[in-house]
Amino acid sequence: MKRVFHLLLTGTMAYWLLACNGSSSGASSAADSADLTKDWTLSVQLWTFHIFDFNTAIEKADSAGLQTVEAFPGQKLVGYPDTAFGAGMSAASRQQVKAFLAQKKISILAYGVVVPQTAGEWVSNFEFAKDMGIRYITTEPLKEHWDLVDSLSGAYDIPIAIHDHPKPSPYWHPDSVLAAAAGRPHIGACADIGHWVRNGLKASECVHKLQGKIVGLHLKDVKVFGQTDAADMIPGTGVVDIPAVLAELKRQGFKGNFSIEHEDNWDNNVPDVKQIVTYFNEQVKALQSSKPE
Repeated sequence: MKRVFHLLLTGTMAYWLLACNGSSSGASSAADSADLTKDWTLSVQLWTFHIFDFNTAIEKADSAGLQTVEAFPGQKLVGYPDTAFGAGMSAASRQQVKAFLAQKKISILAYGVVVPQTAGEWVSNFEFAKDMGIRYITTEPLKEHWDLVDSLSGAYDIPIAIHDHPKPSPYWHPDSVLAAAAGRPHIGACADIGHWVRNGLKASECVHKLQGKIVGLHLKDVKVFGQTDAADMIPGTGVVDIPAVLAELKRQGFKGNFSIEHEDNWDNNVPDVKQIVTYFNEQVKALQSSKPE
């Protein structure tokens, strides 16, 4: 009788141990899945609001519920000592911009696309990024500057993200970005998934090819595959397979930034940006709840 009782007790304990372990494993898997996307940041590339001045563009980003932005050089400044945003801004203008951003609780995460023509211009851009607290620089550098920008990037601890424009841009294909990054650890990619599709490339395959090199992305959708001047669409309504891109980034364990860049409805595109924010958050939530492959 004692032996039977012992066997029953042992079996019961084993059952509950397995049940608990199974429950714990499931919780762990869900947590791990969520952890894969917890370091993703959603910003807006201010080119989306480029017909407006810098302060107005920041106000629009704020109204869309975004706390980080990717700024671009040359955006008009109103009410500042200088007339354009960028590395050439005076100390007074920079301080005024910082104060305005602090008031709005918004930070500049990235800056570009810049194409400096000299070593001096590169130094100025890195100094500017450092001063403004910018985390990475989006660029399409001259080939002869690859070693220079890699060295400066390491010295300033600010990564370089090479952006892809449609053909005939020298960086239209991921292979060209990989060539620039080869042996240069501080050079990575700004993956513009819409432009890849305009170039006739599958966005998720390009992301796969650039594994470990992607610093940030330009989040957009387009109307036609393989047409370099295809119109922008709200993500989820065009031909870019954004869920596949996000799934691939999750698989890679990507940690970085997505900049919404919506080049349409210029006069009144804040509602579009809000819709993109909602779509992105829905896709991330679905990805977090999906089972690991």
